[in-house]
Amino acid sequence: MALSASLNLRQSQSLVMTPQLMQSIQLLQMTFLELNQFIAQEVEKNPLLELASAEEPINLDFGRAAANGIAVDHGPETASGVMDNSAHDSRDFETHEPSRAERLNEALDTGFDNVFQDDGGPRKADAPELLQQWKSMPGSLGESGEAYDLDDFVAGQVTLRDHLNQQIPFAVTDGIERLIANALTDLLDAAGYIHEGVEDIAARLGADNDQIERVLRKLQDLDPPGIYARSLSECLAIQLRARNRFDPAMQALLAHLDLLARRDFSTLRKLCGVDEEDLIDMLAEIRTLDPKPGSTFETSHSESIIPDVIIQAAPDGAWMVELNPDTLPRVLVNQQYYEKISRSVAKQSDDQVFLTECMQNASWLTRSLDQRAKTIMKVASEIVRQQDGFFAQGIEHLRPLNLKTVAEAIKMHESTVSRVTSNKYMLTPRGLFELKYFFTVSIASAQGGDAHSAESVRHRIRSMISDERADNVLSDDDIVEHLKGGGIDIARRTVAKYREAMNIPSSVQRRREKRAMAKVAAY
Repeated sequence: MALSASLNLRQSQSLVMTPQLMQSIQLLQMTFLELNQFIAQEVEKNPLLELASAEEPINLDFGRAAANGIAVDHGPETASGVMDNSAHDSRDFETHEPSRAERLNEALDTGFDNVFQDDGGPRKADAPELLQQWKSMPGSLGESGEAYDLDDFVAGQVTLRDHLNQQIPFAVTDGIERLIANALTDLLDAAGYIHEGVEDIAARLGADNDQIERVLRKLQDLDPPGIYARSLSECLAIQLRARNRFDPAMQALLAHLDLLARRDFSTLRKLCGVDEEDLIDMLAEIRTLDPKPGSTFETSHSESIIPDVIIQAAPDGAWMVELNPDTLPRVLVNQQYYEKISRSVAKQSDDQVFLTECMQNASWLTRSLDQRAKTIMKVASEIVRQQDGFFAQGIEHLRPLNLKTVAEAIKMHESTVSRVTSNKYMLTPRGLFELKYFFTVSIASAQGGDAHSAESVRHRIRSMISDERADNVLSDDDIVEHLKGGGIDIARRTVAKYREAMNIPSSVQRRREKRAMAKVAAY
């Protein structure tokens, strides 16, 4: 058979991951802060994109739906709050505040005297009156020409370093030792501990180990007690020395904090050489100490979680689902600026190619943001529909739910639902929850009825253990029997796994702790 060359036409379909498609996928799983950072970068790179002011009104009807997942028509705005100037008519441009680029272009065409708007905005002729009004405003320049700020009258918060620097000159008088003290202060963490060894500090500073130890002992006498400790036991020992309570029995107790964590009180009594009453007294003394003496001076603030979806009860008994307007990106595509610049550059020039590319990227970004908001809305509405019992009656009525169920209901892929629910939060009448919180595995019912959610089962286990008494501590087998009586078919090893995941000790440790705490309370 002879070999020959031939031409054949073949048609096939394939999925190509374009940069735009990858960007849309990334936008789905971005948090609110990550999305703001991404949009700020795009606005900086793309001259056709602008951020709308916070005062720009947004029609919230686009992001509101009933519990059945039917969204309300939102009119001219898109689901993400993204606004496109190309969709506005001439009347919209008359009432819309001009952007920075529009004002600059107008200034170049008509002169700087007409930069300000004629519809109520400031004019050059009004400058003397405006200046006089500005002088009379709080915080502005008065007649004396000196400005003041109300923040100057607010007391500043004292940090841990400032608090210690006020005491170091009185405790350490030698110049070299004071330099060592400042270096040790720089090594403190937020709790007031030093995690670097003395040998490493001495080698880095070129000093002797004894000199570092001597300075460290002086610093450990500063306020708050327990500062500059290298371990928990040393921190507690410093505080006990300040109270003159660091006797040999207490020293033995601090040397075996692992036994205290395991509630092995019988072994502690033997090691400390005390009876039960003295041990209770020692435990009560330990409970009054501060394991993190530097935390009271911590000035860093944890970032508050901003919910992406808000759930409210409707007057008719249903649930209203809406997107949080504070998390909606306010992006403007300046179509007017694009048309004006396009007329001034050659069609085949590099500037025109760059401008066309910017317009395509801007349009794609607005569509991606709009699709992101719509997808979040669909997923949140379906979650509310599926978990109606949780919102109405509490965690015990949380139903088993998986990604496949939601994906099939809203006609999307499971991976899309997974990306949407990652790092997204829902504010409900029962608190703030991550969207993934509502997805739990199912546990079979003992009577053959509806399955139970794993989260609701964990809640029942936690409630039973919290209601225990010292003379009636439940074992894992007892918890299994109680759950079966409530219609939940669960294995003992599953109860043990849930208990350990919630950091709940075993029944033996809980019995020791409850008895000891009861005696401490009675004492």
